[in-house]
Amino acid sequence: MSTIDLLLRDLGYNTLGTIGEGAYSKVKMATSSKYQCKVAIKVMDKKKVPVEYTMKFLPRELDILRKIRHPNIIRAFEFIEISNGLHFIVMELCFTDLLQLVQSAGRISDKMSKHLFKQITLAIKYLHEHHVTHRDLKCENVLITSDHNAKITDFSFGTMLPNHSTLCTTYCGSAAYASPEVLQGIPYDPRKYDVWTLGVILYIMVTGNMPFDDSNVSALPKIQQVGVMFPEAIEVDAKCRSLIKEILQYHPEDRPDMVTLIKHEWLLIA
Repeated sequence: MSTIDLLLRDLGYNTLGTIGEGAYSKVKMATSSKYQCKVAIKVMDKKKVPVEYTMKFLPRELDILRKIRHPNIIRAFEFIEISNGLHFIVMELCFTDLLQLVQSAGRISDKMSKHLFKQITLAIKYLHEHHVTHRDLKCENVLITSDHNAKITDFSFGTMLPNHSTLCTTYCGSAAYASPEVLQGIPYDPRKYDVWTLGVILYIMVTGNMPFDDSNVSALPKIQQVGVMFPEAIEVDAKCRSLIKEILQYHPEDRPDMVTLIKHEWLLIA
């Protein structure tokens, strides 16, 4: 048993294995005597991560998780800091994530895509209304519960903004999900960046493919500028196509905000 597992056992958590790994953390599944259920525990070692992360990004993530409460955002139960630099975030456990769901099914049905995407958009709308942006939305960061509901997770690159005119300059997220302005390294509106990534996620859900060829990252903005195309062999609802095209606009000012996005006719039709 590892040192971390022993520490967690002393804190009342019996680990059952590692279920995920990020650049600066890993996630363990454990049983909890305190909460009488299985939980996910994000483990971070301050001694093994860049100083910028521990001084800038980690405090932001903790602050955001303490303040937000939404049924479609992962809930953090407890925050533990050990004197040797270890940080534990104890969170609710989910069944799988959206990427695994897509990979196992090939693509997700229109009905299920609409159900999950509605929940994802409600969560992001809530965040934006509370001056929080995620900046790393991707299928891996959308967890799925055993009863098929979506929960946003991983606020490592999340940030709290004082007003709607604030721009960011930090490159965040994965290239395959990144918007043109982020890829080009110009100051960007993080809210419109979140919107762009929602379009990528929805495209992946309904087609099982990425919307743009990201094999050459430097050429990606030019590909994005041409506009999104759909595979001929895959049938996608016309209204869903319309929504994806409205979201994946090259110029951020042409993309809808969350209030407008959530009122799109595809989402309103049962």
